[in-house]
Amino acid sequence: MDHIVTVQDAVTAFADFMEPTAAELDAIDAEMPVIRAEMELLDAQIVVIDRVPTELDERRIRRARRRVLAAHRDYVNGLPVQKGGAA
Repeated sequence: MDHIVTVQDAVTAFADFMEPTAAELDAIDAEMPVIRAEMELLDAQIVVIDRVPTELDERRIRRARRRVLAAHRDYVNGLPVQKGGAA
């Protein structure tokens, strides 16, 4: 007769490693303005998926694109310089 044993110890043994580290959470926080700007652009694009964009829609999309570019610029400029990397 084969015994059925639980594998909970084997499964939960790595639970601590599955959580994000403090450094990973900090990286996500640093990138949040970019994520928010990209979400705003996506929202503006979704609005006009099934209709012809009005002038106001086009302005909203252009503004959202500029915010995405500015957020990316600020994020990249705020990153620490890595030594030894390729230029």
